[in-house]
Amino acid sequence: MKAVAYYHSLPIQDPLALQDIELPEPVAGPRDLLVEVKAISVNPVDTKVRQNAQPEAGVAKVLGWDVAGVVKAVGSDVSLFKVGDKVFYAGSIARAGGNSERHVVDERIVGHMPKSLDFAQAAALPLTTITAWELLFERLGVTEGKTDEQQSLLIVGAAGGVGSILTQLASQLSAIKVIGSASRPETQAWVRELGADIVVDHSQPLSEELKRHGINAVTHVASLTQTDQHLDQLVEALAPQGKLALIDDPKALDITKLKRKSLSLHWEFMYTRSLFETPDMIEQHHLLNRVAELIDAGTLHTTVGEHFGRINAANLRRAHELLESGKAKGKIVLEGF
Repeated sequence: MKAVAYYHSLPIQDPLALQDIELPEPVAGPRDLLVEVKAISVNPVDTKVRQNAQPEAGVAKVLGWDVAGVVKAVGSDVSLFKVGDKVFYAGSIARAGGNSERHVVDERIVGHMPKSLDFAQAAALPLTTITAWELLFERLGVTEGKTDEQQSLLIVGAAGGVGSILTQLASQLSAIKVIGSASRPETQAWVRELGADIVVDHSQPLSEELKRHGINAVTHVASLTQTDQHLDQLVEALAPQGKLALIDDPKALDITKLKRKSLSLHWEFMYTRSLFETPDMIEQHHLLNRVAELIDAGTLHTTVGEHFGRINAANLRRAHELLESGKAKGKIVLEGF
């Protein structure tokens, strides 16, 4: 089968950074689905793994943790899906990625694809949606529903992949006031369209930006990028006993700065459940099914930013390069081999 992979960690401008190759067909285990991959999307984790995970000599490493496709075969213990089902999922970082014609995945982290979306639109959603949902409702403890709790959420990096769906989830499914940060006119407009109540510029001091909009403090912060650079501003912006959640990889973080205000720190890593096969791993299946229903009801919308064409090494190198530039808006999708 066709696949896109790498053998050495190289700068993305190198033609060998990602290559078109042929691989043997994967075989489904007892709880696995064998999926014919129709579309994928690209995430910052793809670039981080490519840059930092050197494969064993001669071993091809396949990236890609957002897939929309069709179930071609099921393992002996599968009970949630049948052959022919359209599915979408983010997969497991402990297994081969989905940048291949066929892919195997544990059924417990797969959802039924939204009926109202095509494959490319659906592929934009799983990883970022799971991340945003877990961060908002499980890590930060925001309550679903429109009861007025006088709470406010600052989303740093609201125009990116996670931010694009987190902004929608918070504004559509909770009563929290949503403040999204973006630094360029086009990304600021995107964040407003997604439902943010207020948009601030994170290239300026965030506490000053908030005060400019009449906000002295926020109760929750979702820091999606450059947490180490913004930490002092985030601590200043948070109300006493507030909550800070992050998903990025700061090299160092002085958490003693959170003590004076009794701020709590929350990590979100959407691969935790699949990596450790936690007892509640199936929650990601339920979550994706719920999101599909919300999409089909028109409550949530796909976060496709750009369609980069067919799934091949040249187009994936372009996608990685754009993500590494930090200028991507929404999600980059690719479709078909």
